[in-house]
Amino acid sequence: MRAARVMLVAGLVFLYFPLLVLIIYSFNESRLVTIWTEFSVKWYIELLQDEQLMGAFFLSLQIACATAFMAVLLGTIAAYVLVNFGRFPGQTLFSSMIVAPLVMPEVITGLSLLLLFVGLSELLGWPASRGAMTIWIAHVTFSVAFVTIIISSRLREMDGSLEEAAMDLGATPLKVFFVITLPLIMPALVSGWLLAFTLSLDDLVIASFVSGPGASTLPMVIYSSVRLGVSPKINALATIFVGMILVGSFLVWWTMQRWQVYATDKKAAEG
Repeated sequence: MRAARVMLVAGLVFLYFPLLVLIIYSFNESRLVTIWTEFSVKWYIELLQDEQLMGAFFLSLQIACATAFMAVLLGTIAAYVLVNFGRFPGQTLFSSMIVAPLVMPEVITGLSLLLLFVGLSELLGWPASRGAMTIWIAHVTFSVAFVTIIISSRLREMDGSLEEAAMDLGATPLKVFFVITLPLIMPALVSGWLLAFTLSLDDLVIASFVSGPGASTLPMVIYSSVRLGVSPKINALATIFVGMILVGSFLVWWTMQRWQVYATDKKAAEG
């Protein structure tokens, strides 16, 4: 037991100590990110004044949020079809196409999407130029696979007798989905949304293929800037991200706890 605790602590230190160092050095006065001089918040002020970084930051947030919502919508539909519709013509092809982005190298995915957008532009005149829209489509394409797997696993674990009982009492399939199924798979929807959001926000390779001159995501801007040396503004931006993740994780945990308490109280009241 003691050895297990030591290994756990060592693993946590290995994972989070670099983040702690990054947060500390984001308040460093020196331009050199490896030499501490004195406490200062000037890099946060300069970060807010950097139009390129802040523009890329907000663009990435917009694309990530839009990607997460669309991926959850399409992933829920795909998972529901795969789990509840049984065998149907083309099921193997459909399921294979859903999970293909999981095993496809990002370079191949990005190149294929680039060729697709170029071909559509020549044939249909759309998209007229590559930018935020093409990045969003590309991110939805590979995020749907992850969301579908998460939601389908939750649907397979769900007790199907609840839906059958609701339909026996006269509820329509649409009402059964929104009243019975959706609340039960809500944790999976939240997990899928967070995963799709993270994948979109973190993507560099695919976005580099499908973006245009007027649309650069945050990973692209950071990657292009670190080749000339890491700016302390990057540390400040990363610290803001860590803070957002901590707050978001706490809010999700608190919401799930409240949801479980509500479900337990409702079940006790009905019993």
